[in-house]
Amino acid sequence: MSSDHENHREDVAGRANVEDTPELLAYYDDLEGKNAGALWTVANKIEPWEPQSQSVPVVWRFKDLREDVLKSLALVTPEKAGRRVVYLSNPGRRDVTAAVGWIYAGLQVMNPGEAATAHRHSASAIRFIMEGEGAYTVVDGHKMTLGANDFVLTPNGTWHEHAVDASGTTCIWQDGLDIPFVNAMEANFFEVHPDLSEPVAYPVDDMTKTWGNAGLTPNGGDWDKGYSPMFKYEWEPTYESLVKYASCTDGSPFDGVLMEYVNPVNNGPVMKTMGASMQLLRPGEHTKAHRHTGSYLYHVAKGSGHSIINGKRYNWQEKDIFCVPSWAWHEHANASDREDACLFCLSDLPVIRALDLYKEQAFGDNNGNQPIL
Repeated sequence: MSSDHENHREDVAGRANVEDTPELLAYYDDLEGKNAGALWTVANKIEPWEPQSQSVPVVWRFKDLREDVLKSLALVTPEKAGRRVVYLSNPGRRDVTAAVGWIYAGLQVMNPGEAATAHRHSASAIRFIMEGEGAYTVVDGHKMTLGANDFVLTPNGTWHEHAVDASGTTCIWQDGLDIPFVNAMEANFFEVHPDLSEPVAYPVDDMTKTWGNAGLTPNGGDWDKGYSPMFKYEWEPTYESLVKYASCTDGSPFDGVLMEYVNPVNNGPVMKTMGASMQLLRPGEHTKAHRHTGSYLYHVAKGSGHSIINGKRYNWQEKDIFCVPSWAWHEHANASDREDACLFCLSDLPVIRALDLYKEQAFGDNNGNQPIL
């Protein structure tokens, strides 16, 4: 791998490089007693040459976690647990309960006929359906029915509840929230619905039927919220759109054929703090490596393959979840020479872009692919 170590030496003008002396150590102790400190003792740490992510690459294999998730059905009730969830813990982010960066993720399970207590919170969330039939979510009175690889928004401040029809089957879905970010901002609130349930006040799937028509905006469709009114994004039209786009583009050398889910009102991200995309890797495709700021949580919606992250290979298959930390080199490969592979990605890109913190770099050596360490 290419190295910038020589460019990142600390013994250069402009970087802190102060040697300790007895007088300085006494000075530091005196400052600490006054709840203060000397900047030069921490400057190089808090202002690194480049992003230093505490997150590490992880693959959470569905085949390994599925039985644990199902086991919780017999151990706790929705009433006692609030939500039956096995959360995904990144070894470098356990202090903030994050899967990667400032993004929380978990696998939630419900039996037919069950409903989780309606609530709302400052955190924004998505639910990506992995298994089962009959799942639905109610958001501010709008009911969305959900099938495999569909995902639904529960934006910050909206009343919402999740349930499974009595005629359905046991359902598992991935939760993705910006809880760690909102907690870092010290701005998180949580409220239980006074009636414990969110009543349905509109026709079923009305928001997707109203706002989810390609190239068309509803007459008189006023919407002034900071999140998408569409609420539900379905798998079938998403995959169809990717296939159509793939027929007329070479795609990105780094991401294959990638499309972002958008707010149909302004073509911006689905929510202010989290964005979502789906990318298609053609049969046999192996992308080139790049890195960029922002944290990325991938969910394998279709197929199997592997990713090389910071020089290490991570295999994945359908329903697995894996993460790419900020500024980590990464490339993806489809294992099949006949079938597409598709990766859903939840990220903090809306925040990164809004704050002008996005930066990207291509891997320049080895014809654009990382050597495996």
